[in-house]
Amino acid sequence: MGLASAKIILANPRLDSLQTMEVDALADSGALFLCIPEHLANQLQLEKLMDKEITTADGKRTLCPYVGPVRIRFENRGCYVGAVVLGDEVLLGAIPMEDMDLVVLPVERRVAVNPLNPNFAAGLAK
Repeated sequence: MGLASAKIILANPRLDSLQTMEVDALADSGALFLCIPEHLANQLQLEKLMDKEITTADGKRTLCPYVGPVRIRFENRGCYVGAVVLGDEVLLGAIPMEDMDLVVLPVERRVAVNPLNPNFAAGLAK
């Protein structure tokens, strides 16, 4: 299976005067968080909320800034999350994908709106 990607729009909901940023994100349902490079956090003027200890795929534990809030838009979906400042590309993890009710289509190597809920996001709250 190859890597799946999604074109998403990121914004700082506290600063409506800033331009939104459309970015290509690597979708990884095995990761939890939205991860963004430092230059994106700077461009969006995101506030550091705290530090988080993150374990990367190689097993290394790193203390990373956790910034936010971040508004994410994908097609007819959206959510608000915090983001880990890490790496050199955007990583869309399971928390925002679940929040927006998105699915990974591995054969097509892309992210899509859940076909069972095409008009609005659904989820469990029990």
